[in-house]
Amino acid sequence: MIRGLPEPYYKTKYGAAYLGDSLEILQSPDLLGKVDLIMTSPPFALRRKKQYGNVDAEEYVDWFLKFAPVFHSVLKPEGSLVIDIGGSWNPGQPTRSLYHYELLIRLCGMTDHKFYLAQEFFWFNPARLPTPAEWVTVRRERVKDAVNCVWWLSKSPHPKANNKKVLRPYSESMQDLLRRGYKAMLRPSGHDISTKFSKDNNGSIPPNLLEFANTESNSRYLRACRQTRIHPHPARFPAPLPEFFIKFLTDAEDLVLDPFAGSNVTGEVCERLRRRWISVDIIKEYLEGSKFRFEEFCLGNWLEKSGQKSFLIRDGEIAFGKESKSKKREPSRVIQQAGESRKKMEQKMLINYRESSYSKRKQ
Repeated sequence: MIRGLPEPYYKTKYGAAYLGDSLEILQSPDLLGKVDLIMTSPPFALRRKKQYGNVDAEEYVDWFLKFAPVFHSVLKPEGSLVIDIGGSWNPGQPTRSLYHYELLIRLCGMTDHKFYLAQEFFWFNPARLPTPAEWVTVRRERVKDAVNCVWWLSKSPHPKANNKKVLRPYSESMQDLLRRGYKAMLRPSGHDISTKFSKDNNGSIPPNLLEFANTESNSRYLRACRQTRIHPHPARFPAPLPEFFIKFLTDAEDLVLDPFAGSNVTGEVCERLRRRWISVDIIKEYLEGSKFRFEEFCLGNWLEKSGQKSFLIRDGEIAFGKESKSKKREPSRVIQQAGESRKKMEQKMLINYRESSYSKRKQ
Protein backbone atom coordinates (compact mmCIF):
# COMPACT_ATOMS: atom_id res chain seq x y z
CA MET A 1 0.00 0.00 0.00
CA ILE A 2 0.96 3.68 0.19
CA ARG A 3 3.97 4.47 2.33
CA GLY A 4 3.64 7.20 4.93
CA LEU A 5 0.15 6.18 6.06
CA PRO A 6 -0.36 4.92 9.63
CA GLU A 7 -0.81 1.24 10.48
CA PRO A 8 -4.13 0.09 8.98
CA TYR A 9 -6.93 -1.24 11.14
CA TYR A 10 -7.01 -4.19 8.74
CA LYS A 11 -5.90 -4.98 5.22
CA THR A 12 -6.82 -7.34 2.41
CA LYS A 13 -5.27 -8.37 -0.89
CA TYR A 14 -6.15 -5.09 -2.62
CA GLY A 15 -6.71 -2.56 0.13
CA ALA A 16 -6.57 -1.32 3.69
CA ALA A 17 -8.98 0.27 6.15
CA TYR A 18 -7.86 2.98 8.57
CA LEU A 19 -9.40 4.08 11.86
CA GLY A 20 -9.32 7.82 12.42
CA ASP A 21 -10.10 11.24 11.00
CA SER A 22 -9.69 11.48 7.22
CA LEU A 23 -8.34 15.01 7.57
CA GLU A 24 -5.39 13.64 9.52
CA ILE A 25 -4.82 10.28 7.84
CA LEU A 26 -4.89 11.64 4.27
CA GLN A 27 -2.31 14.35 4.94
CA SER A 28 0.56 12.00 4.02
CA PRO A 29 2.74 13.55 1.26
CA ASP A 30 3.14 10.04 -0.17
CA LEU A 31 -0.55 10.10 -1.11
CA LEU A 32 -0.41 13.30 -3.16
CA GLY A 33 -1.67 12.76 -6.72
CA LYS A 34 -2.03 8.98 -6.27
CA VAL A 35 -5.82 8.49 -6.14
CA ASP A 36 -7.85 7.78 -9.29
CA LEU A 37 -11.29 8.02 -7.70
CA ILE A 38 -12.81 9.20 -4.42
CA MET A 39 -16.10 7.35 -4.07
CA THR A 40 -17.99 8.26 -0.93
CA SER A 41 -21.28 8.84 0.81
CA PRO A 42 -20.60 11.33 3.63
CA PRO A 43 -22.98 11.80 6.57
CA PHE A 44 -26.00 13.72 5.30
CA ALA A 45 -27.35 16.95 6.81
CA LEU A 46 -30.50 15.36 8.20
CA ARG A 47 -32.96 16.91 10.61
CA ARG A 48 -32.47 14.13 13.15
CA LYS A 49 -29.12 13.11 14.57
CA LYS A 50 -27.95 9.65 13.53
CA GLN A 51 -25.66 7.12 15.22
CA TYR A 52 -22.90 7.70 12.68
CA GLY A 53 -22.76 11.44 13.38
CA ASN A 54 -24.17 14.04 11.01
CA VAL A 55 -23.90 17.83 10.81
CA ASP A 56 -26.82 20.27 10.66
CA ALA A 57 -27.63 21.70 7.24
CA GLU A 58 -26.59 25.18 8.38
CA GLU A 59 -23.09 23.94 9.21
CA TYR A 60 -22.74 21.22 6.60
CA VAL A 61 -21.14 23.13 3.73
CA ASP A 62 -18.43 24.66 5.90
CA TRP A 63 -17.80 21.26 7.51
CA PHE A 64 -17.38 19.48 4.16
CA LEU A 65 -15.22 22.20 2.62
CA LYS A 66 -12.52 21.43 5.21
CA PHE A 67 -11.98 18.16 3.35
CA ALA A 68 -11.99 19.66 -0.15
CA PRO A 69 -8.29 20.72 -0.29
CA VAL A 70 -7.22 17.28 0.91
CA PHE A 71 -9.42 15.50 -1.63
CA HIS A 72 -8.14 17.76 -4.40
CA SER A 73 -4.50 17.16 -3.47
CA VAL A 74 -4.66 13.35 -3.35
CA LEU A 75 -6.45 13.01 -6.71
CA LYS A 76 -4.55 12.49 -9.94
CA PRO A 77 -4.98 15.28 -12.54
CA GLU A 78 -7.54 13.11 -14.37
CA GLY A 79 -9.12 11.82 -11.14
CA SER A 80 -12.74 12.12 -10.01
CA LEU A 81 -14.65 12.82 -6.80
CA VAL A 82 -18.09 11.17 -6.62
CA ILE A 83 -20.35 12.22 -3.73
CA ASP A 84 -23.62 10.46 -2.94
CA ILE A 85 -25.54 13.07 -0.97
CA GLY A 86 -29.15 12.93 0.17
CA GLY A 87 -31.42 15.92 0.48
CA SER A 88 -32.98 17.31 3.63
CA TRP A 89 -36.17 19.07 4.70
CA ASN A 90 -36.33 22.43 6.42
CA PRO A 91 -37.47 22.15 10.05
CA GLY A 92 -41.19 22.60 10.64
CA GLN A 93 -42.29 22.96 7.02
CA PRO A 94 -42.59 20.85 3.86
CA THR A 95 -39.85 22.67 1.95
CA ARG A 96 -36.43 21.41 0.92
CA SER A 97 -33.02 22.51 2.10
CA LEU A 98 -30.62 23.64 -0.61
CA TYR A 99 -27.49 22.64 1.31
CA HIS A 100 -26.33 19.99 -1.19
CA TYR A 101 -26.67 22.45 -4.09
CA GLU A 102 -24.81 25.10 -2.08
CA LEU A 103 -22.03 22.57 -1.48
CA LEU A 104 -21.81 21.82 -5.20
CA ILE A 105 -21.57 25.52 -6.11
CA ARG A 106 -18.92 26.15 -3.46
CA LEU A 107 -16.81 23.16 -4.55
CA CYS A 108 -16.88 24.36 -8.15
CA GLY A 109 -16.23 27.96 -7.16
CA MET A 110 -12.99 27.51 -5.23
CA THR A 111 -9.95 29.11 -6.84
CA ASP A 112 -7.10 27.19 -5.20
CA HIS A 113 -8.78 23.77 -5.23
CA LYS A 114 -11.29 24.04 -8.05
CA PHE A 115 -13.51 21.14 -9.00
CA TYR A 116 -15.52 20.83 -12.21
CA LEU A 117 -19.01 19.36 -12.33
CA ALA A 118 -18.43 16.57 -14.83
CA GLN A 119 -22.06 15.47 -14.59
CA GLU A 120 -24.86 15.27 -12.06
CA PHE A 121 -26.39 11.85 -11.41
CA PHE A 122 -29.54 10.85 -9.56
CA TRP A 123 -29.91 7.60 -7.64
CA PHE A 124 -33.52 6.41 -7.50
CA ASN A 125 -34.24 3.95 -4.68
CA PRO A 126 -37.69 2.43 -5.31
CA ALA A 127 -37.62 0.78 -1.87
CA ARG A 128 -37.31 4.08 0.03
CA LEU A 129 -39.88 4.53 2.81
CA PRO A 130 -42.44 7.36 2.47
CA THR A 131 -40.82 10.06 4.56
CA PRO A 132 -41.08 12.53 6.17
CA ALA A 133 -44.27 10.99 7.53
CA GLU A 134 -45.79 14.33 8.63
CA TRP A 135 -45.93 15.66 5.07
CA VAL A 136 -46.15 12.44 3.05
CA THR A 137 -48.37 9.96 4.91
CA VAL A 138 -50.25 12.15 7.42
CA ARG A 139 -51.06 15.43 5.69
CA ARG A 140 -50.47 14.03 2.19
CA GLU A 141 -48.95 17.29 0.98
CA ARG A 142 -45.83 15.75 -0.57
CA VAL A 143 -44.76 12.53 -2.29
CA LYS A 144 -42.03 10.29 -0.92
CA ASP A 145 -38.46 11.44 -1.39
CA ALA A 146 -36.79 8.54 -3.22
CA VAL A 147 -33.88 10.19 -5.06
CA ASN A 148 -30.36 11.09 -3.93
CA CYS A 149 -28.15 13.49 -5.84
CA VAL A 150 -24.78 12.07 -6.86
CA TRP A 151 -22.26 14.74 -7.83
CA TRP A 152 -19.52 13.60 -10.20
CA LEU A 153 -16.73 16.16 -9.83
CA SER A 154 -13.29 16.23 -11.39
CA LYS A 155 -9.97 18.11 -11.26
CA SER A 156 -10.02 18.74 -15.00
CA PRO A 157 -12.72 19.14 -17.67
CA HIS A 158 -11.73 15.77 -19.14
CA PRO A 159 -11.40 13.22 -16.32
CA LYS A 160 -10.67 9.57 -16.99
CA ALA A 161 -13.95 7.88 -17.96
CA ASN A 162 -15.26 5.27 -20.40
CA ASN A 163 -18.99 4.60 -20.70
CA LYS A 164 -18.32 1.45 -22.73
CA LYS A 165 -17.57 -0.25 -19.40
CA VAL A 166 -21.07 0.44 -18.02
CA LEU A 167 -23.27 -0.33 -21.03
CA ARG A 168 -26.71 -1.75 -20.31
CA PRO A 169 -28.30 -4.67 -22.19
CA TYR A 170 -30.38 -3.58 -25.17
CA SER A 171 -34.15 -3.56 -24.76
CA GLU A 172 -36.17 -6.08 -26.74
CA SER A 173 -37.35 -3.34 -29.10
CA MET A 174 -33.76 -2.23 -29.76
CA GLN A 175 -32.68 -5.81 -30.39
CA ASP A 176 -35.55 -6.14 -32.85
CA LEU A 177 -34.51 -2.88 -34.57
CA LEU A 178 -30.93 -4.15 -34.94
CA ARG A 179 -32.22 -7.35 -36.56
CA ARG A 180 -34.52 -5.49 -38.97
CA GLY A 181 -32.19 -2.60 -39.68
CA TYR A 182 -32.90 1.12 -39.38
CA LYS A 183 -33.76 3.55 -42.14
CA ALA A 184 -31.96 6.88 -41.76
CA MET A 185 -34.38 9.80 -41.43
CA LEU A 186 -34.96 13.19 -39.88
CA ARG A 187 -37.02 12.80 -36.72
CA PRO A 188 -39.82 15.25 -35.76
CA SER A 189 -37.55 16.61 -33.01
CA GLY A 190 -35.10 17.75 -35.68
CA HIS A 191 -32.47 15.12 -34.91
CA ASP A 192 -30.94 13.61 -38.03
CA ILE A 193 -30.58 9.88 -37.26
CA SER A 194 -28.02 8.26 -39.57
CA THR A 195 -27.46 4.61 -40.43
CA LYS A 196 -24.89 4.46 -37.61
CA PHE A 197 -27.85 4.18 -35.25
CA SER A 198 -28.32 0.58 -36.40
CA LYS A 199 -24.79 -0.43 -35.36
CA ASP A 200 -24.60 -3.00 -32.59
CA ASN A 201 -22.42 -1.46 -29.84
CA ASN A 202 -22.93 -4.37 -27.41
CA GLY A 203 -25.31 -2.38 -25.25
CA SER A 204 -26.96 0.97 -24.67
CA ILE A 205 -25.39 3.97 -22.95
CA PRO A 206 -26.93 4.35 -19.48
CA PRO A 207 -28.65 7.57 -18.43
CA ASN A 208 -27.68 9.67 -15.44
CA LEU A 209 -30.69 8.31 -13.54
CA LEU A 210 -29.53 5.17 -11.73
CA GLU A 211 -32.14 2.84 -10.26
CA PHE A 212 -30.88 0.56 -7.48
CA ALA A 213 -33.12 -0.72 -4.69
CA ASN A 214 -31.51 -0.55 -1.26
CA THR A 215 -33.04 -3.69 0.24
CA GLU A 216 -30.12 -5.45 1.95
CA SER A 217 -31.55 -7.37 4.93
CA ASN A 218 -29.87 -10.78 5.20
CA SER A 219 -26.40 -10.39 3.70
CA ARG A 220 -23.32 -12.01 5.17
CA TYR A 221 -22.34 -8.63 6.59
CA LEU A 222 -25.64 -8.15 8.45
CA ARG A 223 -25.82 -11.75 9.71
CA ALA A 224 -22.25 -11.59 10.99
CA CYS A 225 -22.97 -8.28 12.76
CA ARG A 226 -25.98 -9.84 14.48
CA GLN A 227 -24.01 -12.91 15.50
CA THR A 228 -21.17 -10.83 16.98
CA ARG A 229 -23.51 -8.19 18.46
CA ILE A 230 -21.88 -5.44 16.45
CA HIS A 231 -24.14 -2.58 15.39
CA PRO A 232 -24.25 -2.49 11.58
CA HIS A 233 -23.88 0.86 9.91
CA PRO A 234 -27.43 2.25 9.56
CA ALA A 235 -26.92 4.14 6.27
CA ARG A 236 -25.26 1.87 3.71
CA PHE A 237 -25.53 2.54 -0.01
CA PRO A 238 -26.15 -0.54 -2.18
CA ALA A 239 -23.10 -2.09 -3.83
CA PRO A 240 -24.35 -1.45 -7.41
CA LEU A 241 -24.05 2.32 -6.86
CA PRO A 242 -20.28 2.48 -6.20
CA GLU A 243 -19.79 -0.40 -8.63
CA PHE A 244 -21.20 1.71 -11.47
CA PHE A 245 -18.76 4.57 -10.89
CA ILE A 246 -15.78 2.34 -10.12
CA LYS A 247 -16.26 0.54 -13.44
CA PHE A 248 -17.00 3.78 -15.29
CA LEU A 249 -14.08 5.85 -13.95
CA THR A 250 -11.28 3.39 -13.14
CA ASP A 251 -9.37 0.38 -14.43
CA ALA A 252 -8.01 -2.67 -12.65
CA GLU A 253 -5.21 -1.80 -10.19
CA ASP A 254 -6.31 1.87 -9.99
CA LEU A 255 -6.58 3.38 -6.49
CA VAL A 256 -10.00 4.21 -5.01
CA LEU A 257 -10.50 6.14 -1.76
CA ASP A 258 -13.53 6.31 0.53
CA PRO A 259 -12.89 8.86 3.31
CA PHE A 260 -16.26 8.19 5.03
CA ALA A 261 -16.25 4.41 4.68
CA GLY A 262 -18.87 3.29 7.21
CA SER A 263 -19.34 -0.43 6.56
CA ASN A 264 -16.87 -0.23 3.65
CA VAL A 265 -19.14 -1.14 0.75
CA THR A 266 -16.70 0.72 -1.51
CA GLY A 267 -13.81 -1.47 -0.37
CA GLU A 268 -15.81 -4.65 -0.90
CA VAL A 269 -16.68 -3.65 -4.47
CA CYS A 270 -13.06 -2.67 -5.20
CA GLU A 271 -11.80 -5.99 -3.89
CA ARG A 272 -14.15 -7.84 -6.23
CA LEU A 273 -13.20 -5.63 -9.21
CA ARG A 274 -9.44 -5.81 -8.50
CA ARG A 275 -9.05 -2.11 -7.68
CA ARG A 276 -6.68 -1.03 -4.95
CA TRP A 277 -8.54 0.79 -2.19
CA ILE A 278 -8.15 2.90 0.94
CA SER A 279 -11.05 3.36 3.35
CA VAL A 280 -11.19 5.55 6.43
CA ASP A 281 -13.78 5.82 9.18
CA ILE A 282 -13.73 7.45 12.57
CA ILE A 283 -15.95 4.88 14.35
CA LYS A 284 -14.19 1.67 15.39
CA GLU A 285 -17.32 -0.49 15.61
CA TYR A 286 -18.25 0.21 11.99
CA LEU A 287 -14.77 -0.79 10.78
CA GLU A 288 -14.84 -3.91 12.93
CA GLY A 289 -18.12 -4.98 11.36
CA SER A 290 -16.87 -4.11 7.87
CA LYS A 291 -14.33 -6.95 8.12
CA PHE A 292 -17.15 -9.41 7.48
CA ARG A 293 -17.35 -8.20 3.88
CA PHE A 294 -14.00 -9.81 3.04
CA GLU A 295 -12.88 -13.40 2.54
CA GLU A 296 -9.79 -12.86 4.71
CA PHE A 297 -11.98 -12.64 7.80
CA CYS A 298 -14.19 -15.64 7.11
CA LEU A 299 -13.45 -19.02 8.67
CA GLY A 300 -13.83 -22.43 7.06
CA ASN A 301 -14.60 -23.35 3.48
CA TRP A 302 -18.40 -23.40 3.68
CA LEU A 303 -20.00 -21.49 0.80
CA GLU A 304 -23.29 -19.67 0.68
CA LYS A 305 -25.77 -19.86 -2.19
CA SER A 306 -24.36 -16.61 -3.54
CA GLY A 307 -20.94 -18.26 -3.88
CA GLN A 308 -19.51 -16.11 -1.08
CA LYS A 309 -17.40 -17.76 1.57
CA SER A 310 -19.43 -17.92 4.77
CA PHE A 311 -18.44 -16.12 7.95
CA LEU A 312 -19.37 -19.26 9.90
CA ILE A 313 -17.59 -22.56 10.38
CA ARG A 314 -20.15 -25.32 10.54
CA ASP A 315 -19.00 -28.68 11.82
CA GLY A 316 -20.98 -31.61 10.47
CA GLU A 317 -23.25 -31.64 7.47
CA ILE A 318 -24.88 -28.20 7.24
CA ALA A 319 -26.29 -27.01 3.93
CA PHE A 320 -27.41 -23.38 3.86
CA GLY A 321 -28.53 -23.41 7.49
CA LYS A 322 -30.25 -26.83 7.42
CA GLU A 323 -28.69 -29.78 9.21
CA SER A 324 -28.30 -32.96 7.19
CA LYS A 325 -30.36 -35.92 8.40
CA SER A 326 -27.53 -38.29 7.51
CA LYS A 327 -25.20 -37.11 10.28
CA LYS A 328 -25.76 -36.71 14.00
CA ARG A 329 -22.74 -34.56 14.81
CA GLU A 330 -23.54 -31.32 16.59
CA PRO A 331 -22.61 -28.35 14.44
CA SER A 332 -20.94 -25.32 15.92
CA ARG A 333 -20.07 -21.83 14.83
CA VAL A 334 -16.99 -19.69 15.35
CA ILE A 335 -17.17 -15.96 15.79
CA GLN A 336 -14.32 -14.00 14.28
CA GLN A 337 -12.64 -11.66 16.75
CA ALA A 338 -10.04 -9.02 15.83
CA GLY A 339 -6.46 -9.51 16.94
CA GLU A 340 -6.77 -13.19 17.83
CA SER A 341 -5.28 -16.15 16.03
CA ARG A 342 -7.69 -18.54 14.38
CA LYS A 343 -6.71 -21.36 16.72
CA LYS A 344 -7.36 -19.21 19.78
CA MET A 345 -10.66 -18.02 18.34
CA GLU A 346 -11.82 -21.57 17.75
CA GLN A 347 -10.96 -22.57 21.32
CA LYS A 348 -12.44 -19.48 22.92
CA MET A 349 -15.54 -18.61 20.88
CA LEU A 350 -17.29 -21.91 20.04
CA ILE A 351 -21.04 -21.48 20.37
CA ASN A 352 -23.43 -24.38 20.16
CA TYR A 353 -25.45 -24.09 16.95
CA ARG A 354 -28.01 -26.72 17.86
CA GLU A 355 -28.88 -24.99 21.14
CA SER A 356 -29.56 -21.70 19.38
CA SER A 357 -31.66 -23.48 16.73
CA TYR A 358 -33.67 -25.23 19.44
CA SER A 359 -34.42 -21.96 21.23
CA LYS A 360 -35.67 -20.45 17.98
CA ARG A 361 -37.97 -23.44 17.38
CA LYS A 362 -39.47 -23.03 20.86
CA GLN A 363 -40.34 -19.43 20.06
